Amino acid sequence: MDQYLEMISAHMEDIPLSGEPKNLYEPVAYSLENGGKRIRPLMTLLACDMFGGDVKAAIYPAIGMELFHNFTLMHDDIMDNAPLRRNQPAVHAKWGINTAILSGDALFALAGKYVSNVPDRMLRPIFDLYHKTVIEVCEGQQYDMDFESKESVSTDEYIDMIRLKTAVLPAACLKAGAIIAAASVEDQEKIYRYGEFIGIAFQLRDDWLDVFGDASLVGKQTGGDIIANKKTWLYIQAMEMGNERQRHTLTEAFNNMISDNNEKVGVVKDIYDRLGISDMAQENMRTYYARAFDHLEDIIVPEARKVNLKELARGLFDRKK
Repeated sequence: MDQYLEMISAHMEDIPLSGEPKNLYEPVAYSLENGGKRIRPLMTLLACDMFGGDVKAAIYPAIGMELFHNFTLMHDDIMDNAPLRRNQPAVHAKWGINTAILSGDALFALAGKYVSNVPDRMLRPIFDLYHKTVIEVCEGQQYDMDFESKESVSTDEYIDMIRLKTAVLPAACLKAGAIIAAASVEDQEKIYRYGEFIGIAFQLRDDWLDVFGDASLVGKQTGGDIIANKKTWLYIQAMEMGNERQRHTLTEAFNNMISDNNEKVGVVKDIYDRLGISDMAQENMRTYYARAFDHLEDIIVPEARKVNLKELARGLFDRKK
């Protein structure tokens, strides 16, 4: 995996971002230099490798998927009014909203350019996969915003929202690697489903870290989802389990009736603690990881070829940020 991460980093560094106008390209370069674990492009290369494909042929769509991911982060931060990204000022906080929107658009176009850099025979399935993923991510983001003003959200609705907003992208990254490796349609679907369940578990972990993680490691504002009135799995579960007084307090908090953000986060977290939401959330994550591994086990390739994907999944489950 280290070798593939080095390959990804080398290609990321070669992306031409020093053009004019400076205020268009500098924010793009900043967003890419600002870190990230490069998990999604790594998934593309690992899937390609698992199916015995030419990893070098998969590097450009892998980079393209990572660029699209960074584009979504840039625009998400604007919509969420999030001041930090990876412990650094978000692009819109540093350059302003208008520049962040425009630079994000340029990054989106660049993503499409990289994704399309594949042999002609693979262009149609890769581009169909990419565009399907882009549309589904937008659908997920809209559901996420709709939920902020919706009176109640069910667990099933929330899981489907994060499937669209978060999980379909790693699933597509894995499937892209399988397509490049000329894996069977059945195996492409299995690796996609593996990615979906890993992605759902990843987002559930992200929700948990937002409230219960170490802010210095997470790199984002503690309780940012609570401040933004995001009805995450933790909130939905608390509303289902809480008594009348607790549900009333949660409703007040998520209707902005507590003006001080620190107080708001503290009140909500106290209810989560009393209900044992943290432990339940972690058990739910384990369930989705187990379902992911079931799909990986159904793929008939030598077990040694699955080791890296299994190791990567375990690392995502145990992550602190």
